[in-house]
Amino acid sequence: MEPRIVGAWRLISFEFRREDGSVTHPFGREARGSFIYTESGRFSVQLMRVDRPRFAVSDQMRGTPEEMEASYKGSISYFGWYEVDTENGVIIHHVEGSIFPNMEGSEQRRFFELMGDRLQLRTPTFKMGGEIVHGILLWERIS
Repeated sequence: MEPRIVGAWRLISFEFRREDGSVTHPFGREARGSFIYTESGRFSVQLMRVDRPRFAVSDQMRGTPEEMEASYKGSISYFGWYEVDTENGVIIHHVEGSIFPNMEGSEQRRFFELMGDRLQLRTPTFKMGGEIVHGILLWERIS
């Protein structure tokens, strides 16, 4: 385990970078997020758009299809256990549960870099919309 990553982290930025260097912000420039790594090797992460529309009713199970779609497409969360490969600068998230069921049972590898109270996580490259991209998430320690 890498003890310096243990704690609570607040999202500073979330972006996808294409091979040509251009950048997009999948949850907008003001995305919010929380990442918690525990000493016992557990993690929990939530990311979301700040501009998701509120539901017209207070019961989340009774939202309109449009409200539910906007909520789902504007957020991601998952949890499980993690291990750190310090030699290769990789954190492996073993996903037990996720709002996106296809992630469950997967290993999500993230290249990491610690810079004081900041943690950068970078995804391996992947194909999105026919283009090769990688995600970069910058977090700031809050505890």
